[in-house]
Amino acid sequence: MPRRSNRPSPRPAAHSAAAGLAPSIGFPPIARSDARLLILGSLPGAASLARQQYYAQPRNSFWPILGALLGFDPALPYAQRAEQLPAHCIALWDVCQSGVRPGSLDSAIQRSSIVPNDFAAFLKMHSELHAIAFNGRAAENLFRSLVLPTLPASAELRYLSLPSTSPAYASLRQADKLARWRALLDWIA
Repeated sequence: MPRRSNRPSPRPAAHSAAAGLAPSIGFPPIARSDARLLILGSLPGAASLARQQYYAQPRNSFWPILGALLGFDPALPYAQRAEQLPAHCIALWDVCQSGVRPGSLDSAIQRSSIVPNDFAAFLKMHSELHAIAFNGRAAENLFRSLVLPTLPASAELRYLSLPSTSPAYASLRQADKLARWRALLDWIA
């Protein structure tokens, strides 16, 4: 199993009690110190939270796409799939450390409840990181509005906008998503 980075306990979400929902708590990053590329999602959905696995929703194309790009079987047990990412200098995390979200749609995340992950600390621990790839527009928008303004100006990173692997983003076939995700290979070679 890949080493997971430590992170502080999440602060309570601002409006979770008022909404009657407990905040969803994200996962620690899957990363090694030599990561060159970070893939960011928004916040784990219901299936991922239930299984405590990134991208556990069976129709999500994340693992099939990464399997095709990196040459591993996406049907491997989760721990073995997760090991493939750091082995290729890829880190995986989410923008949100926690947030209230009824259901699994990114559009349902209550913005006022979001606690972003500590990217300044992550970047210090991963000095080889050169690029961040966003798994969908929601992850990118959350990062650009909540995280990017807090990062030091010295954080020189490239940003890659990729189509969401979520089954909710059905306007692209998986083959078309895979073609766009091939851009990752430029950052890990």
